[in-house]
Amino acid sequence: MLDFLTAPYINTPWFYIVLELIAFFLGVLSVWYARKENILVFPTGLISTIIVVYLLYQTHDIGNMLVNLYFSAMSIFGWYNWKFGKTNEENSLKISKTNLKQRILGLAMGLFTFVLVYVIYTIFGIEITTITYLDLFTTAVFFTAMWYMALKKLESWLLWTIGNIIVIPLFIYRDLILLALQYVILTYLAVMAYLEWKKTFKNQHLKS
Repeated sequence: MLDFLTAPYINTPWFYIVLELIAFFLGVLSVWYARKENILVFPTGLISTIIVVYLLYQTHDIGNMLVNLYFSAMSIFGWYNWKFGKTNEENSLKISKTNLKQRILGLAMGLFTFVLVYVIYTIFGIEITTITYLDLFTTAVFFTAMWYMALKKLESWLLWTIGNIIVIPLFIYRDLILLALQYVILTYLAVMAYLEWKKTFKNQHLKS
């Protein structure tokens, strides 16, 4: 197991290893903050995704790099929305479920993202393989998940879980073992966060 974890890093410059460790730690911390509805989810996530963008650029993983660029932008939007968004006169933004309009927009966003990244792959001359289609699918899922997260929607955690499970073997395939391990942890946290947010959502409605 130790050899499996360390072999991909034998010839990797220490600088990249340190960056991946920082991204690993901040990525996990960000999801933990999200689970607790703590606004620090966004600054920690922003730093993590910026680092991951750089690392994925080095491996020419355009799809996941675009995902993390989008994450960076949505972290800024989510940071603002969680701080200043209101669902009533007294409290800040509350956990809620998506309505029909938001589900349709989420699906449309996912489809648009899938097609857009496919076109980008084609422009860059990247061969479209089974792995590529998985990249495209997870990119679409994560785009919608991040938007739902910024709106504090319960369904965001379901999408995070689906995307995380798929992306783990993709990172292993690309020898990004620490990121793969990170997403194993993130999958667990996403499941726990969904259960915790669902409980909070039910309690909100019992009080109303």
